[in-house]
Amino acid sequence: MDIRLATPEDLPALCKPDTYAARHFERQVEIRSWIDHGVCHVADVGNELAGYGIMTNHFFGQSFVELIMVAPRFRRSGIGLALIRFFQDSCHGRKLFTSTNLSNHSMQSLLLKAGFRSSGYIDNLDPELVFFYLAL
Repeated sequence: MDIRLATPEDLPALCKPDTYAARHFERQVEIRSWIDHGVCHVADVGNELAGYGIMTNHFFGQSFVELIMVAPRFRRSGIGLALIRFFQDSCHGRKLFTSTNLSNHSMQSLLLKAGFRSSGYIDNLDPELVFFYLAL
């Protein structure tokens, strides 16, 4: 597996596993913006896009994993964890934050496996659970 910065040519392949992007054009525009801003990384497995992740520094100036998306056929194969580990290794500073919906048990398990700790929640978003990782 190779994790690399996404390019504009990756856009169609990035939208394919993202069921939200398939139904909502604004997500496709958002993905293109992430690519243009250099914050989108893809995981390639045998020249096939297996997933992607977005990390920005817009969360109170802290590194924040905005999204991890893994293609259905690659789920539970370590792609999500590899993307998280990549972001842990490349975050600016010692703090890395992310969030996920209360209903997204798979992502919660993944974050705990990667050493994240619960850091609170935001009501009125499902609610949204906030997680925190402190790099040593």
